[in-house]
Amino acid sequence: MTTHRRRAAAAAALGLTLAAALSSCALPALPGLPAAGRGDSDGVGFDDVQSATIQIEAVGTFVSPEEGGYEAAGRGSGFLISDDGLAVTNNHVVVGAGTLKVWRGGDTSETLNAKVLGSSECLDLAVIQLEKDDYPHFDWRKGKIPTATDVYAAGFPLGDPEFTMTRGIVSKADTAMDTPWASLSHVIEHDARIRAGNSGGPLVDDAGKLVGVNYAGNDQHDQNLAIHRDEVQGVIDQLIDGENVMSLGINGTALMTEEGEGLGIWVNSVASGSAADKAGIAAGDLLTKMEGVSLGADGTMADYCSVLETHGTDATLSVELFRSGEGIYYAGPVNGDAVEAVSVAQEAGATDGGAQSADTEYSTVVDDTESVAVDVPAHWSGVDTSVWTDPAGGEWAHIDASPDIAAFQSADSWSTPGISVMAAPAATATYAPEEWLSMAAQQLTQSGCTQASEDVYSDGLHDGAYTYWTGCGEAGAQYLMLSAYSADGSYVIALAVQSVTEEDLATIDRVLGSFIASF
Repeated sequence: MTTHRRRAAAAAALGLTLAAALSSCALPALPGLPAAGRGDSDGVGFDDVQSATIQIEAVGTFVSPEEGGYEAAGRGSGFLISDDGLAVTNNHVVVGAGTLKVWRGGDTSETLNAKVLGSSECLDLAVIQLEKDDYPHFDWRKGKIPTATDVYAAGFPLGDPEFTMTRGIVSKADTAMDTPWASLSHVIEHDARIRAGNSGGPLVDDAGKLVGVNYAGNDQHDQNLAIHRDEVQGVIDQLIDGENVMSLGINGTALMTEEGEGLGIWVNSVASGSAADKAGIAAGDLLTKMEGVSLGADGTMADYCSVLETHGTDATLSVELFRSGEGIYYAGPVNGDAVEAVSVAQEAGATDGGAQSADTEYSTVVDDTESVAVDVPAHWSGVDTSVWTDPAGGEWAHIDASPDIAAFQSADSWSTPGISVMAAPAATATYAPEEWLSMAAQQLTQSGCTQASEDVYSDGLHDGAYTYWTGCGEAGAQYLMLSAYSADGSYVIALAVQSVTEEDLATIDRVLGSFIASF
């Protein structure tokens, strides 16, 4: 059982609550011209737009800031650009999916398989390859795309298999645009209404020729955005040839607090085998810095993409991230060794600083009966490993550790950090896990502590529950109380960690990742 998984309980107590500021026009998961010879037949006309437009279902495990990880299917749109099955869509529609299912022209009777050839999170583009066949496809509009050009947005909004088209005009012919999920130099703003599920669908003119790729919409401001034809044509051959462009292989979204503070780039999913995947970046991570640059400060992907543009995606890039599921900060290189844990979050909602280094030296302490072991900071010189007899007369294998053991063990002492671990065979244990939590709650409430959170606890070796308390005593100490049965039911264990300073909080993580008993 990995330490990371065992740290999940501490993360629940210290976790970061995140909220996305905006959303793309993909239906959330429940979260250039083709090169010569790649499409020989003529493109479809306006009356046949539907035949070359596809609906895409991406199935896989995604991680949402609000809902956590879940396996689900999200739907978007796309379109064919060659008769042998090359199609264009958005990066955020397909990247990180376990499988892709495709339906063409609204015909759900035939499901087509597809694979991602190349993608770009900064340009929000991806090229996928359908099963080889003879398909109708689009051609790109030639010449300028001026303001007031009649345009039509085609696709499958809201996940509905019914094909739709909406009409509008180009309101802004070519503009730069940074959004929470892309950073583009060439965008068409138009008023052909698009909805969730239209992501990746074609924007065409009145002859059925492609002018852009729809990727975002905002109903409140009646704003509909498409990636400009010229932006797509500049990279399409690279994507077709399997080369990722301006990409580390994430499906990401910049996050902001309700107060408008940028938090970083949330990773919804990661492409297997990508640079991000090899670096150990995982779905549910919040990327906070890259090459020393704070990410997402303005609520967009702009800084993230600027770093990639400056250094290139093959360079060794330093990255810092917060893994909310564990409450731990990681750092390391992309295109180098995998990221490693460096610190634990200082408090619920903390996003920077004030944490003890994960490189702090720890030593393993074993009780006198050699039944219980736990890691504690090596500089905690005070250790008591004697058998403890509870008020009911039960005997427990026991470890207390603290920088000042006498102060820690004294009544109503909240100014000294420390840990206590007690364990006994289930057959002789005088208290069950729920009784430990109840007794602790009574004493902590009497001491003026405030319960901040509670949840079930399961790390693969133990199953139980924990409570987390703050504001204890004049020192305002924090207190974690956990009690559980071993997974095989052989013993009961109770664990308490008292922290006073921000540096002490790293101890919670290490204790939860190391405690064990054997009877």
